[in-house]
Amino acid sequence: MDAMEGWLYLIRSNRFGLQYSRRRYFILKENSLKSFKNLPIDDDEEPIRSAAIDSCIRVIDNGRESIHRKVVFIFTLYNTANHNDQLKLGADSSEDAARWIHSLQDAAAKENPNPATNFVSCSKRKWLTFRICTPSKRTSSKHSVDWTVFSSMRTEAMKSDVIAPSPWKIFGCQNGLRLFKEAKDWDSRGGHWDDHPAIMAVGVVDGTSEAIFRCLMSLGSSRSEWDFCFYRGSVVEHLDGHTDIIHKQLYSDWLPWGMRRRDLLLRRYWRREDDGTYVILYHSVFHKKCRPQRGYVRACLKSGGYVVTPINQGKQSLVRHMLSIDWKFWKMYLRPSSARSTTIRMLERVAALREMFKSKAGNFSSDYSCGDLMRDIGLPQIVKEDVKAEVEDHEKIVKIQEVKFTEDQSERPPSQTSSLMGLNDADDEFFDVPEPTDYDQLENWASELIPELHAPNMHQPKLSSTAIFVKKLHDLAVQKKGYMDLQELVREDSIACSYGSTLQCDPSCSMLCSWTTTDPSTFLIRGENYLNDHQKIKAKGTLMQMVGADWLRSDKREDDLAGRPGGVVQEYAALGGPEFFFIVNIQVPGSTTYNLALYYMMKTPLEENPLLHRFVNGDDTYRNSRFKLIPYISKGSWIVKQSVGKKACLVGQALAINYFRGKNYLELGVDVGSSTVARGVVSLVLGYLNNLVIEMAFLIQGNTPDELPEVLLGTCRLNHLDASKSVLVQP
Repeated sequence: MDAMEGWLYLIRSNRFGLQYSRRRYFILKENSLKSFKNLPIDDDEEPIRSAAIDSCIRVIDNGRESIHRKVVFIFTLYNTANHNDQLKLGADSSEDAARWIHSLQDAAAKENPNPATNFVSCSKRKWLTFRICTPSKRTSSKHSVDWTVFSSMRTEAMKSDVIAPSPWKIFGCQNGLRLFKEAKDWDSRGGHWDDHPAIMAVGVVDGTSEAIFRCLMSLGSSRSEWDFCFYRGSVVEHLDGHTDIIHKQLYSDWLPWGMRRRDLLLRRYWRREDDGTYVILYHSVFHKKCRPQRGYVRACLKSGGYVVTPINQGKQSLVRHMLSIDWKFWKMYLRPSSARSTTIRMLERVAALREMFKSKAGNFSSDYSCGDLMRDIGLPQIVKEDVKAEVEDHEKIVKIQEVKFTEDQSERPPSQTSSLMGLNDADDEFFDVPEPTDYDQLENWASELIPELHAPNMHQPKLSSTAIFVKKLHDLAVQKKGYMDLQELVREDSIACSYGSTLQCDPSCSMLCSWTTTDPSTFLIRGENYLNDHQKIKAKGTLMQMVGADWLRSDKREDDLAGRPGGVVQEYAALGGPEFFFIVNIQVPGSTTYNLALYYMMKTPLEENPLLHRFVNGDDTYRNSRFKLIPYISKGSWIVKQSVGKKACLVGQALAINYFRGKNYLELGVDVGSSTVARGVVSLVLGYLNNLVIEMAFLIQGNTPDELPEVLLGTCRLNHLDASKSVLVQP
């Protein structure tokens, strides 16, 4: 692997709970990550810090955050054996962050123990990861390498792994854009338009996907250079690095005569795919800090967004812009055709974007700044001033720290602790030691002030009393639960829980909130000659039979469902038969945690399938590198289909998985909350859950000739799940 190097920001938090950064030059070569204060003059220059990366390392994409009025794209490295051992880094662009994330994942994959000879769990091995080295000592890995894992990572193009009809039908061209409408069952009988059609415009823009992404995300004055609809915008609430609530006010000049000005209050979610594609999704929400305003009619965006895909070696981008919007017309005043033409007019912004990039020869520098992330709405002026004063005080303190920072720190004896935290600059430790009373004060405020952090065991900084007061004022202005996607759910009373049978089976797919299996040929898997021709084939069957499903809710994460008495797995275990169960337990955290558990069974011995046998008995790192999911939303709105996609993914590379091995089963607890990207997707899906038909396939990735062709473990089809019909788990 070639060396990856460049400037990054070392992100830390002080005792006030405010983040600050230190610019450092990092070099990643093989399994060694080195940190320098300045650009090294030659290869022999010693780093101020260095660490070794092995197979226990996981990298989380935290998205974009504002630090000192600068937008930084953050990612976190942490040790799966000790989640407190973390390193938070930031890059200037999402492209740079993605390159570093991929390079770090590749470095960790090359240090993966050989699954054929080592079945010891990473959490049970001696903690080896992120060993801090002195400049005079070089660290080398003692593990054997599973080269099949490294060679197969991210080699597949971002194509669909599902055979499905196109949901779009072209109906015209305008301003150099192709226009599509969402295909409905009645289209084959002679096109029919509903009142709020989903329409998509597609065009090619002479710019990189990164530049277009920054342009689309900006809410500043530069947006007026191409967005003729846009008057003013702001961020109401920053939920996490991939999700926020934004408010847009629109000009009235482009609207039909006599139509009042419109505004939109939207939940915005974004992510970057491995091939450089950017996905930005919107839908309307309610927020108590941004109610409808006088002089504006609030339109309702049912679903919408952009997909920006690089083409021609990244020099150009294919931009798809989709809208399904209720303009809130008076029905007697304007016909549905006016609503449709208004939506098409708004979609023509893609043509304006294309012309702007053409005039600037593909270069566009937006005024995208932290102001887009840190706009306060409805916050009293006195509170704003207090928060501003607190930030200014913090900046003064950081400047004092910089003055106190001595250049001879690298001369100090290195810490003997084998911890990733050693890559953080130790010089700030004196400032981060809290007062003994701070924790007691924080406890009283925690339930209403501290937002939930879903990344594994993320450490909350302990605050001083002054900082607690300021944080309380700030959180009153930007409350975590200040927006609403759904009405409060009226749940059914709890019933007796028999694990493996709480969700009903309905092969006819006519019953709501039910499950059945899906035709395996819907999914594409690696063929026998995949390593040579990279061709995928239709799956012909499944290795296991789906025998049950659970749809549960609880106030905490529910693990090891298969090991609980009274369930289908334990009933078979009591009989002592040859049956083996494979359970996928998808855990969606929040104020209420939802568990979707899918049960698969096989009667043949594990030894008859060597790949499955290695997976069941392998260590967690090997399992994380092989377990694959293919998702498919067969019925549902465009925004959900686009957010979920149809591409196979290695789940363990994106989410934390807890494995539970029993006598006759292996259960995978997939923690959706361990990724901000996944949380954004699931939050979107939950908002449309009642109207969705979700199909999935599970398999173990084949990386060597003897492991091909791949075979699906099982499939499932979930028909219109209803959160109100989930079964309450009794304590």
